[in-house]
Amino acid sequence: MKAIRVHAFGPPEEMKLEEVPELSPGPGQVVVSVKAVGVNPVDTYIRSGLYRPDLKLPYTPGQDAAGVIVKTGEGIKHRTVGQRVYNSSSLSGTYAEEVLCEEFQTRPLPDGVSFAQGAAIGVPYGAAYRALFQRAKARAGETVLVHGASGGVGLAAVQLACSAGMRVIGTVGSEEGRALVLAQGAHHVLNHREEGYLDDLQDLTCGKGIDVVLEMLANVNLDHDLNIVATGGRVVVIGSRGRVEIDPRTAMGREASILGMTLYNASKADLASMHAAFAAGLENGTLRPVVSRELPLAEAATAHHAVIEASTFGKIVLVP
Repeated sequence: MKAIRVHAFGPPEEMKLEEVPELSPGPGQVVVSVKAVGVNPVDTYIRSGLYRPDLKLPYTPGQDAAGVIVKTGEGIKHRTVGQRVYNSSSLSGTYAEEVLCEEFQTRPLPDGVSFAQGAAIGVPYGAAYRALFQRAKARAGETVLVHGASGGVGLAAVQLACSAGMRVIGTVGSEEGRALVLAQGAHHVLNHREEGYLDDLQDLTCGKGIDVVLEMLANVNLDHDLNIVATGGRVVVIGSRGRVEIDPRTAMGREASILGMTLYNASKADLASMHAAFAAGLENGTLRPVVSRELPLAEAATAHHAVIEASTFGKIVLVP
């Protein structure tokens, strides 16, 4: 079979499509024929050597995928050959024609949800869910500000927050992004390219401030976030590309919390909870993964450039 392989940490061009041995499942394992692969910013950080520099080379990138189970090992009780599934982790890496998984690294993919949409679930919805509910403890009736709301995690957060009864305000950088985020249920959308775009929040919250901020670019926004939160507000840092200076007095006066978040710290119970929520949302239509671009697996380097350098709406997926 064919798979993307990385032999040295570095730029996207280090990824090469190669022939690799066929996969065979051991006890408690399944092999999935991959129909779509989700491309996440974290994949680029790992490939560059920024994360996981201890990773054994060569390796196949990727965490998210969707496809059909084609082989099962001994002891499999809850998955069957021919079943449609998605996964957000694996044993072998998802940028490939097939992927090896533990049985419960796969989740059933409901009918009516495409493989491309299935590949857009794991990391984006997992990060959004963990930030909202497991870290910020967000509740119905609270106001949530989602920075970068037109990206994969941002759109997932908008849908999850709206379905849980929260008032949602998003920030974007274009009119196209604004239309997309409003279509996902956001109550208001602000353009972060406009001077003083956060000034409207006082009126939009009747002077109270924001209860929960989901921050995708903390090195740019964190200091400003602390000026817009309500008393007892929480800022969850989902992404950052550098250092930032803040005034602790701002957080003190509002008794605000700055919370870090990484999906890697989610326990098995945390993961089971979030994927149960995703299953329900996909079934009842409140969760609708948005895929903006599909590329051949061989163009993984192009996808890595795009997910970091371009303003991407929704999710980029690779198709083997």
